[in-house]
Amino acid sequence: MKMSLYETAVSQFNKAAKVLGIPDDYAEILRRPKRSLIVEFPVQMDDGSVRVFTGFRVQHNTARGPAKGGIRYHANTNLDEVKALAFWMTWKTAVMNLPYGGAKGGIRVDPKKLSWKELERLSRRYFSEIQIIIGPQNDIPAPDVNTNSDVMAWYMDTYSMNVGYTSLGVVTGKPVDLGGSKGREEATGRGVKVCVGRACKDIGVDPSKATIVVQGFGNVGQYSALLSQKELGSRVIAVSDSKGGIFNPQGLDIKALIEHKSKYGRVDTFSDGKKISREDIFSIKADVLIPAALENSITAENANLINVKAIIEGANGPVTPEADEILRSKGVLVVPDILANAGGVTVSYFEWVQDLQAFFWKIEQIRESLEMMMNEAYTETKEIAKKYDVEMRTAAYILAINRVLYAIQKRGLYP
Repeated sequence: MKMSLYETAVSQFNKAAKVLGIPDDYAEILRRPKRSLIVEFPVQMDDGSVRVFTGFRVQHNTARGPAKGGIRYHANTNLDEVKALAFWMTWKTAVMNLPYGGAKGGIRVDPKKLSWKELERLSRRYFSEIQIIIGPQNDIPAPDVNTNSDVMAWYMDTYSMNVGYTSLGVVTGKPVDLGGSKGREEATGRGVKVCVGRACKDIGVDPSKATIVVQGFGNVGQYSALLSQKELGSRVIAVSDSKGGIFNPQGLDIKALIEHKSKYGRVDTFSDGKKISREDIFSIKADVLIPAALENSITAENANLINVKAIIEGANGPVTPEADEILRSKGVLVVPDILANAGGVTVSYFEWVQDLQAFFWKIEQIRESLEMMMNEAYTETKEIAKKYDVEMRTAAYILAINRVLYAIQKRGLYP
């Protein structure tokens, strides 16, 4: 029987908890979400009709600080998915040693079927509904699938109107001129790029000679590909999105491909390469694969097709536990999501700090700080992997669990 996304997340945790020998009672505290909020709310459509939507916000753990995590708009969003993503956010913030806990939110909606004004009304009403558990010191949302800086601006304004003053720090991922941070848009991709460079060295490949394939060409996929090509000198030979893919063994012009995707909404019609299917991306021989689409992309069914030396998880939960075992038996280095795609929440942290201080940093400081923290987290994870003789995913969980468990034990149980 196929595991749910939350069951997948918990199974990864259990593996690390067993290595650490965590007492069952504390392990249970760490598994369970602190708070799960489901809201059903009406929104007026442009034609005057009213539709009721379902939204979620889950706070998994706040032992180390306010909850932090994105909000996604997707037709298949459900509580199990949001619980899993909030769970992962707890460990992601802890791996990066950020003073946060984990949260996630979402609305079950296909945003492509809404007008701009309907999207705004949906966003504002949802945020008003969850505001009872939101705030700069409580829970700080951010963009995720199908949400962006415009949506964050609506959230910030809605919260500010309700509390009676402008609160820039209530969300991150805002427009730069409205309390946002420089470097936030590229942040997740930049973090992935750092991991690509480190992983290449671990598998004995010169990053400037490495070949890369990218599955998923949204924000994360685009910046991961662009920065790996531009700053590492790597050759991106294949890219796919939800409609198909494009392959060029000589290397794709990523900047031109991004422009093409923006104009036509797909990559498989790009002229400089061979059209391939979405599934073909997994069987292309390369040094590195970056899965940057949705969850459960690499499964027991396609893991044997994978023909790379390293996988850098740009997406959340792209590899199922069954696929993980297959990849490990093949000797593939997997840099886990809670490390590889943590660049986004790290620069969100920088944005939150800048908002609270009302003092904003230069782009150079943000990039330098992000790359330093990503490198530190990679090194710490690698050292733990060696110490416990485990793969990188379990090592990252061990690093994160130790930090969260320490906070819980030092704080004690109230009352």
